[in-house]
Amino acid sequence: MRAFAVFEYITLRAVLACATALLIGLVAGPAVIRRLTALKIGQAVRSYGPQTHLVKTGTPTMGGALILISIAVSTLLWADWTNRFVWVVLLVTFGFGWIGWVDDYRKVVHRDPEGMKSRHKFFWQALIGIVA
Repeated sequence: MRAFAVFEYITLRAVLACATALLIGLVAGPAVIRRLTALKIGQAVRSYGPQTHLVKTGTPTMGGALILISIAVSTLLWADWTNRFVWVVLLVTFGFGWIGWVDDYRKVVHRDPEGMKSRHKFFWQALIGIVA
């Protein structure tokens, strides 16, 4: 009887992966938010949008990086690296994360509340989906 055989169960590894991602988010989240706020990486709000959205001006953006790091670390810790589907899902996740980063980058650096045009987002999402 092997001592670590319990880690071969996919159910346990899935629960531990979720717990790891949650823990990373809870531990690193506040520091990431403080850092984004200090760097003034905040959201620009569309002037023609609802007036209630003006409160969102300056809300830290690019928090998706924390989510992607949490997913990557927990997946690499607990997933079966020999399973090609794990790598496909990771690549698709990071591909979509790249789209989100470009969108947020345009909003923050170019002060464009629109970010990436919807048709460009759709094109890149479709391309990533087709390639996957």
